[in-house]
Amino acid sequence: MALRKDRRHFLKNTTALTTSLVAPAFIGQAQAATLKLKLSSSQANDPQFANGRVYYDNLVKHLKSNGLADQIDVSFFPDNQLGQEIDVINSLKLGVIDMMISGSSISANLVPLVGTFDLGYLFSSFQQQTKAFASGAAKPVEEALLKGANIRILDWAYNFGSRSVLARKPVKTPEDLAGLKIRTLPNPVITECLRLMGAAATPLAFGEIYTALQAGVLDGLEHDPPTMFASKFYETAKFYSLTRHNFSPLAIYMSDLSFTKMDSKLKEGFLDAAKKAATDTRTHGLSIEKEALTQLTEKGVTITECDREAFKKRVLPQTDNFIKNRPESKPIIDIIRSTQA
Repeated sequence: MALRKDRRHFLKNTTALTTSLVAPAFIGQAQAATLKLKLSSSQANDPQFANGRVYYDNLVKHLKSNGLADQIDVSFFPDNQLGQEIDVINSLKLGVIDMMISGSSISANLVPLVGTFDLGYLFSSFQQQTKAFASGAAKPVEEALLKGANIRILDWAYNFGSRSVLARKPVKTPEDLAGLKIRTLPNPVITECLRLMGAAATPLAFGEIYTALQAGVLDGLEHDPPTMFASKFYETAKFYSLTRHNFSPLAIYMSDLSFTKMDSKLKEGFLDAAKKAATDTRTHGLSIEKEALTQLTEKGVTITECDREAFKKRVLPQTDNFIKNRPESKPIIDIIRSTQA
């Protein structure tokens, strides 16, 4: 009997000791649990010339300064690692992927009103774009995207330079562009813009551009200088014409499902970090375009000015036609036009 009693006493004490040792460990793990977010970019993992990587680095920096580095862990996936952009934007809608850095253009496939920002020669500079957005031009688009696609815009930045045409031959006039197969985003507004400029506009996913240029399926593409450099498109086409037909806004996308799941205590600090990161990325974007043009020149690319007024005149009817088809875009376009110098 005494032996059984002693054994029960031993087991009771052992259980208590084990519980006292293990319980704090579980509690510590619960307190240390971090929110894990996936951030996608189609661009190269370049910390200087690729807008996705630049934004990611800025976001991590500001999360750390806001004391959230241990509570929010953002993993970065460049180079289409999570899929082509059209697949990623749909994954954001479903909450499968949390965040994406890309131009506004890709989301126009989900909510056509976003395509307002893709109209040719609508913006005259990135600074004017910021002025227009501060005056309310971005709000209807943000609301439409949230309502129609379950995607939240955390803030806006700049693509790293205006979009221009890189081709296998010099392009100075619309006649020079005639018949050239120029890659555009798989977006009807940008495709129409390049068609009006004179090109045989060819929609294609970003990840397929390089091989299409190599194979001669494309004669060129339209994009900003840092992207041309970071993605090494200069290896397949050597003439960059500064058409500057589009000052595309860079969107900081987030799935509203992911945002809603975030602890309310984290949201304020996270949003603050996201907006500060966008501000830093805008500053970087303005400074890096000229450097990218220099780097392209060193890689053997000929940078050419062109008859921008001739291209602009051809594209001008696009905006009026867009308004006719989408009357809800008129107040947005009116604000943008009112901020032009």
